[in-house]
Amino acid sequence: MTLTRTQVGDLLARHGVEPSRALGQNFVADPNTVRRIVRLAGVEQGDRVVEIGPGVGSLTTALSEAGASVTAVELDRHLLPVLEEVVVPLGVRVVHGDALTVDWDAVLEGADGWSLVANLPYNVATTVVLHLLDEVPAIASMLVMVQREVAERLAAPAGSRTYGIPSVKVAVWADAEVVGRVPPTVFVPPPRVESALVRIRRRAEPRLARDPELMMSLVRQAFGQRRKMLRRSLAGVVAPADMERAGIDPATRPEQLSVERWVALADVVSAS
Repeated sequence: MTLTRTQVGDLLARHGVEPSRALGQNFVADPNTVRRIVRLAGVEQGDRVVEIGPGVGSLTTALSEAGASVTAVELDRHLLPVLEEVVVPLGVRVVHGDALTVDWDAVLEGADGWSLVANLPYNVATTVVLHLLDEVPAIASMLVMVQREVAERLAAPAGSRTYGIPSVKVAVWADAEVVGRVPPTVFVPPPRVESALVRIRRRAEPRLARDPELMMSLVRQAFGQRRKMLRRSLAGVVAPADMERAGIDPATRPEQLSVERWVALADVVSAS
């Protein structure tokens, strides 16, 4: 049975836990919301699912009820007794660790085909998503709840107002889309922002430049001056002739370039 607001409050009180602002903790306390997340994630019987930041186990419980084999990674040691009470009896494996430093091969037991389904702490959400895309290929898909503005940046297409460095990084590895919004009222405590659900599916073939570090260096430099044309923001780094060889108008601004164009530019520059 998924947790109600009353049950979440009771668990926190009995275990003497207060949500940590420093850790970006806002616990989901609405059964309909967690069931919706599980449905949008497409979780089925026997799926391998990893959850980061399970909190008191609201979403974890719904994932387990859907028949998934769930591993939950929790940084806050104060929440471990809560998870021991709520989700361990359901067969959930709880790992105490930091998603940015944990040994993911050990967490995922060397298996492929995992899904990440999580209400990510807002203060590290972008960093966690990009780290997993870069470093943990065993996670094939993600359905994450994050701050709405973050979701829009992660899934933004080229040419949109929110397209930026995170959008390019995600697009290298995956296809992403915002699939729903979540109001503050379903959380304990309620955040001051609206949340959104973003679905990320890893591509079979990433859009990688021959020199990925060079490409991201160009992306960072250009978006650091996003209002300028590329001929100015990349002056001294990319010759106008290289832009033309990559099929890019030097008068273009960085948000107009798709990830394929960034790859083409980096490949031309690295070959020069």
